[in-house]
Amino acid sequence: MKVGVFTALLSQLPLDEVLKKLKTFQIDTVELGTGNYPGDAHCKLSMLENSAALAEFKSRLADHGGHISALSCHGNALHPNADRARQAREISRKTILLAEKLGVPVVVDFSGCPGDSPQSTAPNWVTCPWPPDYRDVLEWQWNEVVAPYWIEHAAFASQHGVKIAIEMHPGFVVYSPETMLRLRSLAGPAVGCNYDPSHMFWQRIDPIAAIRILGDAILHVHAKDTQLYPANLPLTGVLDTKPYTDERNRGWIFRTCGYGHGAEWWKEFASTLRMFGYDNVLSIEHEDSLLSPEEGLKQAAQFLNEIVIREQPTAAWWV
Repeated sequence: MKVGVFTALLSQLPLDEVLKKLKTFQIDTVELGTGNYPGDAHCKLSMLENSAALAEFKSRLADHGGHISALSCHGNALHPNADRARQAREISRKTILLAEKLGVPVVVDFSGCPGDSPQSTAPNWVTCPWPPDYRDVLEWQWNEVVAPYWIEHAAFASQHGVKIAIEMHPGFVVYSPETMLRLRSLAGPAVGCNYDPSHMFWQRIDPIAAIRILGDAILHVHAKDTQLYPANLPLTGVLDTKPYTDERNRGWIFRTCGYGHGAEWWKEFASTLRMFGYDNVLSIEHEDSLLSPEEGLKQAAQFLNEIVIREQPTAAWWV
């Protein structure tokens, strides 16, 4: 297992400087945004039509000893606004094509969220079964929008030797292990998850227990923590819509690794991932509103470098 970084947190720096900075933390693996919500500061899709730029990009990575764990294009390809959906879908398809050219096996994305009908203008995230209108909306979303798109998109990714790792995230139809496995059952093994434990914590799902449920559906992992505030939870519950920067009044906020849960928890998390077949990258994602990106990266890198087991386990003497 190794530590990596989702470089969106260093988007103000050019890629060369990012790679140099990460070397100081003993990190050479990066996750690069290509558009949609993460932006494309370090990886341009225009390289698909520019062989010289693509060659130069590969050379730059090689010069720094850099490796790419995933390309990320988190967007809403199911948005009821046709123009926004079209843009997200185009970026996702091009990201898959670029991943193929770069030999990157995984593209990270969101599942997306439709509206409540063909006439909708905004997404509608259904979180309860009653009144019955909500169940009707949910079934329409999955049957008429989610399944057709993801079956086709997964087939496209598979044709190009790439898998899509869906980040289970509030506001989208896939936000839990159950909804993740529902999508995978429809779209097939080309679709799995980008496992971010921070999104399990806020839902009161045990992230380590959920690894046992997801198993080989875990294709990529984000390293991000969450801190729950018991003093506020009786008032807010977990579906807290206040801004993440309103830390004093929220029921929970995202934290840098180690600031929500300690080393013992993260060791068990990494060990359980290995137990169930995932022995790749823990990609640091910074969304801690109490620490700057620079400080969040430093703290997470130092913390995780003491957690992960970098070498392969040796065979036991009795085997």
